[in-house]
Amino acid sequence: MFSAKLALKTNSEHQTTIKISEGVSVGGKDLLIIAGPCAVESLEQMEQVARHLAAAPVQMLRGGVYKPRTSPYAFQGLGDAGLKILDAVRQRYNIPVVTEVMAIAQIESIVAHADMLQIGSRNMQNFDLLKAVGKTNKPVMLKRGLAATIEEFIFAAEYILSHGNPNVILCERGIRSFDNYTRNVLDLGAVVALKQLTHLPIVVDPSHAAGKRELVAALARAAVAAGADGLMIECHPQPEKSVSDARQALALQEMVELVHSLRSVAAAVGRHVPIVEPQRQLAVA
Repeated sequence: MFSAKLALKTNSEHQTTIKISEGVSVGGKDLLIIAGPCAVESLEQMEQVARHLAAAPVQMLRGGVYKPRTSPYAFQGLGDAGLKILDAVRQRYNIPVVTEVMAIAQIESIVAHADMLQIGSRNMQNFDLLKAVGKTNKPVMLKRGLAATIEEFIFAAEYILSHGNPNVILCERGIRSFDNYTRNVLDLGAVVALKQLTHLPIVVDPSHAAGKRELVAALARAAVAAGADGLMIECHPQPEKSVSDARQALALQEMVELVHSLRSVAAAVGRHVPIVEPQRQLAVA
């Protein structure tokens, strides 16, 4: 058994539910559905996403403003301007948002504009960053490193927990393999194992695992069947024109259809896809 003190279950019924905003949480019977583009490109783009996905319903929007890219010449995100766009959409449409933090210096501004911080795969073992987000009171979604073991993943979460922040959500996003047909290998066995080992909610990102939009819906349904507490999926008003990860992004209507297809799978494993809240309907209208 791992020697982690805070992330592991104390008994089989030990399950943490994390409140993200008023009416939105993860870890209970309701599935958390997070969707949106890989990168924030404009206010018009994010408003179109929010309007279209509200009726699905999607409970939370994603959008990167600081982008870790393999090439230094690729689009690096809008930075602070992107944060202001996220905050404007968050307030106008009454929907919480999540975005990635890449450096300690970014934490303060992201905390002021977003409801949840994301630690990306490349930073899963950036221990100074983990300690720093552990000193905030915002929920943190920790993505599994591209070659991280389950033990390393749990200990990364332990860094955040041990520095005072109990609001940690794990995210399985696929691990690197010899096979390049899919971008990564979605490790649903790890989802099952983590549900047995830890009390922390677990979200699955099938978009980064698949790398191909036509594979995303089936993997999303499989993740729910395996016990995931939520999903994070990339979608875009015009996927082929996305400035980042265009190949894996769903069209907005495809995202809506995917959410509806999850209802029967969720019901089969004792979970529930939330209905649209009245205040969200009013905000969109």
